[in-house]
Formats: sequence, structure tokens, C-alpha cells
Amino acid sequence: MAESSQTDGRTLSERVFARLQDDIVLGVLKPGTKLGETELAARYGVSRGPLREAIRRLESRKLLERVPHVGTRVAQLKGEDLIEIYRVREALEGMAARLAAEHMTAEEVTGLHRLLSQHEQQQDLQEDTAYFQREGDLDFHYRIIHGSHNQTLIDLLIGELYHLVRMYRYQFSTVANRPQRALAEHRRIVEAIESGDGEMAELLMRRHISRARENIESQGRVGGAGGGPKGAEALSAAPDNHRETQ
Repeated sequence: MAESSQTDGRTLSERVFARLQDDIVLGVLKPGTKLGETELAARYGVSRGPLREAIRRLESRKLLERVPHVGTRVAQLKGEDLIEIYRVREALEGMAARLAAEHMTAEEVTGLHRLLSQHEQQQDLQEDTAYFQREGDLDFHYRIIHGSHNQTLIDLLIGELYHLVRMYRYQFSTVANRPQRALAEHRRIVEAIESGDGEMAELLMRRHISRARENIESQGRVGGAGGGPKGAEALSAAPDNHRETQ
């Protein structure tokens, strides 16, 4: 009997999409890397049909791009473009934190505390080597943005660049001593939101993103096919169950 494509409740396409997305975000497949369907099908043990559907979804998330005469490759931002995005994030996520302090419910704030407690259990974070947050409600920044209860901000910050920025957030979090500091900064932001101090929440969020931007600038480059942030190469050997970005 052929193996069911939905043995874990997801279709084969959804499973390969999740694995391919994780490999891109974790830096196993580095920005700028050209991807061939034959090699990917063999790597993930799937036929080309489910693989092509996964690739289409990743293109819509701006994690993959089609380049004329080149083919499909992992998306790559120029260093100056990424810095510009971080400057915009600093302003808009600072505003989101201020609004979150004004509008988040007690239940939502409790959820933030629980989320950071879950993050704290990650082995990589405990070892201070990386800080990887899954997308959506498992992402601290995503929760804060939605906690603003401002749909315009949500549309701006959780739009087409969210997944691409999330990839760089993780890959540049692997610098020495940054993961634990980022978690501590997250906790101080939550404390300000919980106390209803919008001014302090905004200041702390802006400082948090500014430090992440300075970290990128200090490394002097955006990771590409031939390089990347320190530590990214080591992820190529990471097991598939290694899962759980400032």
C-alpha cells in the first residue's frame, strides 16, 4: 500500500513546504543559493508536483525568487536594503509596542509571558548561540504587532516582507551573546506593556531593533551563497527535529 500523503494531518506539499521554509530560515539553504527541482526532490524525498506547490508558496512569501536565465534561488536582500527595512521596523514596531501597552488585554499579556517562557527552554538560546522563533503566534514581534490592535500597522509589518525579514532576524541572531540579550530585551518590553507604560514600551522596542540593526551593520554584509552570518554554516548539519528570530 502506498504511503498516505496525510499521515500527520498535513498534505505532502505542506510537509515539504514546512521543511524547505525551515531550511531557508535556518540558513541551511543560504541567501542567493540556486535551487534545482531534481536536487530538491531527492533531498526531501518527494515528487515534483508537491515540490512545485511548495516552491510557489515560498515565492509568494518572498523567500524564493525566479531569476531570468538563472532559475529559482533563495531570496537575497542587498545590505543597504535590509538596513532600510530595519530603520522602518524600528519606527513602526516602536509605535506598535506603544499601542500594545494601551490596548493589549490581560490575557494577551499573559500569553506573551508564556511565549517567552517557551522560548527560554530552547537549547540554542540556553547555550546563547541562536534565537529562533517560529512564525505567527510563536513569534514575539508578531504578537506585539497584533497586540497594537491597529490594522494599518499590522498590514504594513505582517505583509510580504515578514518572512524574508524573519529569515535575516534569525541568521543575524547567531552572533556571540546576542540571543540571551535579545530575550532579556523582550522581557523588559513585556514588563512595560503590562504596566501600561506606552512611552517606555516604544523606547525599549526601538532600542531592541536598533541593536539588531547595529549587529547587522557590524558584520558588514548580508549573508549570501558564499558567506553569511557567523554560525550559519554549522546549521547545515542540523537534524530535522531542531526547530523552535529577534
